[in-house]
Amino acid sequence: MRFFQKLKDRLTKASSRIAGGVEAIAERRVLDDAAIEELEDLLIQADLGADVALRASAAVAEGRYGKKIAAEEIKRLLAAEVARILDPVARPLPLHAQAQPQVILVVGVNGSGKTTTIGKLAAQLKGAGKSVMIAAGDTFRAAAIEQLQVWGERAGVPVIAKTVGADAAGVAFDALEKARAEGVDILMIDTAGRLQNRADLMGELEKMVRVIRKFDADAPHNTLLVLDATVGQNAISQADVFLKTADVTGIVMTKLDGTAKGGILVALAQRFGLPIHAIGVGEQVDDLQPFDPEEFARALTGAAE
Repeated sequence: MRFFQKLKDRLTKASSRIAGGVEAIAERRVLDDAAIEELEDLLIQADLGADVALRASAAVAEGRYGKKIAAEEIKRLLAAEVARILDPVARPLPLHAQAQPQVILVVGVNGSGKTTTIGKLAAQLKGAGKSVMIAAGDTFRAAAIEQLQVWGERAGVPVIAKTVGADAAGVAFDALEKARAEGVDILMIDTAGRLQNRADLMGELEKMVRVIRKFDADAPHNTLLVLDATVGQNAISQADVFLKTADVTGIVMTKLDGTAKGGILVALAQRFGLPIHAIGVGEQVDDLQPFDPEEFARALTGAAE
């Protein structure tokens, strides 16, 4: 409940846009063609995407066409439809007890929140009794290495790092060797932020995966794509690129606090169907939490509990 209240507070920009629009629609007219079209436009502007907007508006209109409908009922119906879309993809990060170590590769563009996500997850997994190691595979940025080292110290988790410009695959190799020798449960590997127009970085990612698979043919066991909610529809094109270049197994959505574009998470779920493991609404360790579709749907639409 405490996180739901925080989520509700942090999603205010997104929920205010939807709730305000819904209240304006409910005040002015019965649920006719014009009202339904206005509702569709509202949801598209809130970054839920055209498919979701049509589906959710149709769900609201079903059995209620031509009737006066209260704003709270519209919000409740929207929340229920959003939760139905999100429920199949809301999955916790799977833990593989048989893997030694379980290798989690973390990918995404620069600025998406990869490094802090790794730090928060490492701290949470350590708190849950798992032994964790981090590999600083983003060797292009000194700040990324330093940030991981700070998180490692904070969580009591070792960080394997080399100098800026070092071979990232080499960092992964050394970390895997050490993690296996020490019987570590989970190895999390950071990677350099990359875009589709950086063939060198994409090649480096492929090389890193090849090295990992020399140790364990089933690894990486998870490839997490970290996406920044503030970029809105650009998150769709980012997901497209990484799905083509990496075997993405799940999504973590960051920076939902303070953005009016939180609806993009719904569009991503509808478009790709990838598991959404966690969402982030701030900088603290407990601001990254497992994804709850009902809580998110209510917070996004402004529906009452």
